[in-house]
Amino acid sequence: MKLAEYIWIDGTDPTPLIRSKTKVLHDDEEPPLWGFDGSSTNQAEGDNSDCVLKPVTVTTDPIRGGSNILVLCEVYNTDMAPHKTNTRAKCAVTAQQFQGEECWYGLEQEYTLLGENNYPLGLDQDKVNGRLSQGDFYCSNGANRAFGRQIAETHLYCCLQAGLKISGINAEVCPGQWEFQVGPCNPVEAGDHLWLARYLLERIGERFEVEVSFSGKPLSGDWNGAGCHANFSTKQMRENYDACIAAAEALGNNTAEHIKNYGHGIEDRLTGEHETCSHEEFKYGVSDRTASIRIPWQVAKDQKGYIEDRRPNANCDPYVVTRLITKSVCGD
Repeated sequence: MKLAEYIWIDGTDPTPLIRSKTKVLHDDEEPPLWGFDGSSTNQAEGDNSDCVLKPVTVTTDPIRGGSNILVLCEVYNTDMAPHKTNTRAKCAVTAQQFQGEECWYGLEQEYTLLGENNYPLGLDQDKVNGRLSQGDFYCSNGANRAFGRQIAETHLYCCLQAGLKISGINAEVCPGQWEFQVGPCNPVEAGDHLWLARYLLERIGERFEVEVSFSGKPLSGDWNGAGCHANFSTKQMRENYDACIAAAEALGNNTAEHIKNYGHGIEDRLTGEHETCSHEEFKYGVSDRTASIRIPWQVAKDQKGYIEDRRPNANCDPYVVTRLITKSVCGD
């Protein structure tokens, strides 16, 4: 026998939560359709509460080990139409529409580890009130600066064991804040792997009795927020710099829709300070971390490559982000 952990995204507003439950399967059994009570996940009413789980991505389970598996699912209604909260289905349609563009994504997921009193690890009230300021923590080392490394590295190893396309980790600017990167992936795979990596991070946080926050601004004041920067390229961009410029300009044509769908509380993070561009402004530039879209210096030097959309919040839905970027750039 083996254990299959069915994982799905719920309907909590404004930021969906990750849900999961366990099904016991025979060793040679493929994960079947399953169901759940949608009235308990903000996805249905009590008088018509059944929702359907449709497996879409299966990986090994690094938490339980052995032959056990993780089963990422899409949510469907009982008539087998995609549920309104199923953003993956919409992303898949867009990815199929523009598959000839060969879109690649690399997502930089920042997160904050919260300890006692919901302060980031390494902080307390006195330090928040001025006895400690950010600046020494980015890519840091040492017990007095790199808070939560055991969690970040355990997460890295678990993602690798699960076969996820995780490509690195680093400590971030705010204490107790870390980042992992997923990619390169196609638009749908980027979302799949990011959601599974988020699930694993929350499970590891349980072991350490630490809360994982994906809030875009977990600590108010003069502290960096947390984003999910989206690095993006098409086949043409990977061969031609003019296509990179055209993509950056295309992303400025519908900024309101992007800001609206890049994560709850984004206005608190995109203020024009702390390595952000204001949500009320759009600009792009080479090596510019105060821009909405950064063009890496090496891309400008090589005259080909990719661009980085720095606007998405840490709590964004990656299926929505990759769908909007793909549509905005390739549709134009």
